[in-house]
Amino acid sequence: MRKIRIGVIGAGVWATTSHLPVLARRPDDVEFIAVCRKGAAEVAAVAKEFGFAVATEDYREVLASGVDACIVASPAYLHHEHARAALEAGCHVLLEKPVAIASSDAWDLVELARSTGKHLVISFGWNYLPTYVTARELLDAHGIGEVTGMSVHMDSGIRELLLGESLSSTGDVNDRADTATWTSRELSGGGYAQAALPHALGVALGLAGVRAEAVSAFGAGGNEAGIELYDAFAVRFAGGAVGTVSGMAHHAPASLRHELEVRIFGSNGQIHLDYFRDHLRMWNASGFEIEPALPPDAGVYNCDGPPNALVDLALGLDIRNHSPGELGAATVELIEAAYESMTSGRPALVAGGRPR
Repeated sequence: MRKIRIGVIGAGVWATTSHLPVLARRPDDVEFIAVCRKGAAEVAAVAKEFGFAVATEDYREVLASGVDACIVASPAYLHHEHARAALEAGCHVLLEKPVAIASSDAWDLVELARSTGKHLVISFGWNYLPTYVTARELLDAHGIGEVTGMSVHMDSGIRELLLGESLSSTGDVNDRADTATWTSRELSGGGYAQAALPHALGVALGLAGVRAEAVSAFGAGGNEAGIELYDAFAVRFAGGAVGTVSGMAHHAPASLRHELEVRIFGSNGQIHLDYFRDHLRMWNASGFEIEPALPPDAGVYNCDGPPNALVDLALGLDIRNHSPGELGAATVELIEAAYESMTSGRPALVAGGRPR
């Protein structure tokens, strides 16, 4: 079986500490071909560490190198340009979150992936961990009826990162990130809602299978550049369901374990996921009830799933993409409306990028 030729656009701290080490553990399946990032010395170091044949500061040279699959982990404001170019070059794409800042750009990538027949995998690591996968299987097998309500809460120790007081995005002081990626709204699109809530919404919307229609939102804390630390949204979803979404950036503790809790209510039951406590419970009105045993630390975040899914899909294996482009775009349109509401002080309708 041939190897998947890998290219990387944006070999920053997360690509080099997560995505590439994951793929390096699959030497029989992947070949590192070309890598791009800012800084000639920096990109040369990445190429040497992982064995890339081509090291460049021009992403076009990556795509001209004949790669089969491309990791796009550049700053958020460049995601659309870079992912679009990769799809047009015939690559399957792993795209970091948020998919894009504008929902129209996010849905454009979804349509392009569909029209080119390429896989688009979004970097939602929690969607591949046991809590989510088990919940997905339970919902598929037993169901909770039509979704009527939802509550989502997430908090994580990235306060210092968003305020530019820390150079680490992983908790390891040796992993130095470009703070402008996190502290400039022009580059990131916003604060905590952009940096972390796509993960929470990826879990919730992925399981519920709903899209937002209107959002009323508040943001607080942060800095004068519009990087907020605290978020609270009230959401109306297509079909009439309502929900709440909240997110908080707290001080980084010794452990960077996030808190993430999702409750989805249906006309015939409900499901509750608590990643912090490794807990999952589901019941429905037909008498089905279960609290399945999860592995220890099942909710501790890692992002091994998305890059592995990228390679498996590129190889043509029959696996489920738990973080498809459509799901990523659904998170973007909700967050985009939330920021519009924060700015206007009024509820905002979700723009969307295609007919429902």
